[in-house]
Amino acid sequence: MLGVSHSLTNFPGLVAALFSHSYGSPTIAIAITGASLAGCSSFSLDSSKPAPPLVKVAPESAPPGADATTSLGPACKTPCSIDVPAPDAGFSVTFASPKFQPVTVPVQVVRDPGDFASPPMTIIDPSPVFAELTPAVPPPKARNPMRPENPKSKAAAASNPAPVQPAAR
Repeated sequence: MLGVSHSLTNFPGLVAALFSHSYGSPTIAIAITGASLAGCSSFSLDSSKPAPPLVKVAPESAPPGADATTSLGPACKTPCSIDVPAPDAGFSVTFASPKFQPVTVPVQVVRDPGDFASPPMTIIDPSPVFAELTPAVPPPKARNPMRPENPKSKAAAASNPAPVQPAAR
């Protein structure tokens, strides 16, 4: 283009060459420079990685109405359905309800790469995610320890002997 090969390591020299030659106006040189720098600044390896697919989690419990919270964050009251991004590894769903013991159910993510006839799929196991809640056992009542008898009551019983009953005839 300019008759001289310029590399990107000599970027300021390239811009100077564009201004010094009569190949265009300075406006074009500035536009080319800005576009090339904008392209470098927006490049990211993360942007080329696709977002993880969403999987549907259907928590159910007996009794219904428990709070189901995934280890990924989303939560709902059973029975319900939640869309969560499929993690690389498994996750868990914790069920909690007043007067019941909490239950945590592990969930596995199964990826099927697909083939010529079917697209790739991501599913979870188990589906639906079910938990049977058991009633919380109330803590045992505190027992009163056996207290020794009051010494005053022993002394009162000794000073007032029991009345003697007459012998039967």
